[in-house]
Amino acid sequence: MDRQSSHSSLQTIAVVGLGTMGSGIAEVLARAGHEVIGIDISEAAARRASASLEAATARSVSRELLTEQERTDVLARFRTFGDLGAAAAADLVIEVVPESYEVKQQVFRELDAVVRPDTILATGTNALSVTRLAAESQRPERVLGLHFFNPAPAMKLVEVVSSVLTAPTAVEAVTALARALGKEPVSVGDRPGFVADGLLFGYLNQAAAMYESKYASREDIDAAMRLGCGLPMGPLALLDLIGVDTARTVLEAMYASSGDRLHAPAPILGHLAEAGLTGQKSGRGFYTYEGPGSSAVVRDPQTPADGGGAGGGRPVTSVGVAGSGTMASGIAQVFAQAGYAVVLAARSQEKAEAAKAAIGKSLGRAVSKGRLTEQAAAQTLDRITPAGSLDAFAEVDLAVEAVAEDLAVKQELFAALDKVCRPGAVLATTTSSLPVIAVARVTSRPQDVIGMHFFNPAPAMKLVEVVRTVLTADDVHATVREICVKVRKHPVDCGDRAGFIVNALLFPYLNNAIKMVEQHYASLDQIDAAMKLGGGYPMGPFELLDVVGLDVSLAIEKVLHKEFRDPGLAPSPLLEHLVAAGCLGRKTGRGFREYARR
Repeated sequence: MDRQSSHSSLQTIAVVGLGTMGSGIAEVLARAGHEVIGIDISEAAARRASASLEAATARSVSRELLTEQERTDVLARFRTFGDLGAAAAADLVIEVVPESYEVKQQVFRELDAVVRPDTILATGTNALSVTRLAAESQRPERVLGLHFFNPAPAMKLVEVVSSVLTAPTAVEAVTALARALGKEPVSVGDRPGFVADGLLFGYLNQAAAMYESKYASREDIDAAMRLGCGLPMGPLALLDLIGVDTARTVLEAMYASSGDRLHAPAPILGHLAEAGLTGQKSGRGFYTYEGPGSSAVVRDPQTPADGGGAGGGRPVTSVGVAGSGTMASGIAQVFAQAGYAVVLAARSQEKAEAAKAAIGKSLGRAVSKGRLTEQAAAQTLDRITPAGSLDAFAEVDLAVEAVAEDLAVKQELFAALDKVCRPGAVLATTTSSLPVIAVARVTSRPQDVIGMHFFNPAPAMKLVEVVRTVLTADDVHATVREICVKVRKHPVDCGDRAGFIVNALLFPYLNNAIKMVEQHYASLDQIDAAMKLGGGYPMGPFELLDVVGLDVSLAIEKVLHKEFRDPGLAPSPLLEHLVAAGCLGRKTGRGFREYARR
């Protein structure tokens, strides 16, 4: 049953611009019981909006979410017109016309001459200044931003944007409307991108620049962020969905406001936009699609060959894992479950036995959840041999280090592996931020050294970043890619530079979220809600920071800043202060939020 809004003071609402977003907003409003006046100068757009509402409500009837009578009532509440004069009776007008000051200002000027003095005028912009638009109106106190997310019927977030001129009563009325629609309103001030897009587009821009620099393929960048961060779409696919030209417009507005180089649109966005390669709507952007408007990706000259160049690797039957922490145990479990004989070496036999016991508990949980048979769990555990010394790695084909993220510690360990491991053994580090070449150079065989960055928890996370140095041998690279496939992980290729793919894109986004709080633009809860509800992120940035650990996050930020020397990558002072105060996140009971001690 659709939500009713008889208590709302905004009963009759005009939607100006009946493209995808306008049609979606109109559907939400009509379903909620509002009289909706749809306005578009294009008769074809008006017809498509009506057809879209008819199709959506028909699906609801077939799913028994609406009765036929309720569907008839919803359709009757939506009427379309070709000129702005139809908005005269509206309590609220929402414009969703193209992202252009000239176009939007013309709409507001015409509305000034048509609507009642108490009518609220809302812009759906996500990139332009609400204040600048309001200043052109005869009633700036009645102008605000109302930013829905696409697709409007499904997405819960609505950003309510006030300018310095907006009357609090207008904000209150529109916020109440959003709640009555079943949305989660977040009230913010006027700056380009607001909260969600302000964080999202900086991240998308960096992904475009990463691809443009040929650091990683489009497929690997997108897979890394989907599998490594749990995002619903990779950044390049998302840029194609949003529209490359739209993204460029948003970033231009953000850069004009912030002056932050991270917001300066990557040149490739301009090149694609000027060539008409604007994404799904044109049939080609970063990817190629079946046709304009299609979401089905088709092969093109950049599509990797089937098999990804697998083959030519060294034979691997036994694996050594060095370490006794969560990552080491998880990685040992992954290899053992895939049938490899595993030597798990720690600083002492006792610690190695404890790590194997932890694996036994993990396997037990998998059995209790029906993901593994008791026999398979027992066989997996039997393949793991605990050892109190690296000497046990003498015959392994692959040695994987999973010790503390400290370069001196890793270098000491690799120097030891160089002496112990047989010639031809592959030596892999699981570092997430340190230079792999600095580890490789302490050995007499840097050609045998490579990065294998697993994600936590290793048994569950599908991604492995395969980090090749300038000295890594081809057959070593091939070996690790083949092994990733055998242990049912998805390998993505990275060069040996700070952050690889995931951390290089993730941590600047997290840092920018902290800066928003520092600048008192939005609260922790508002930002977390915006990214979960508006961006589809599994966790908000502050939830994630507290889970990762603020000390770990600060260390990665420092590494990124040191490598790329971009002022925008400098760690937020607030992050540094919290770490200095010992507020490291969940592990200490306090980070950005407080947690109950276990």
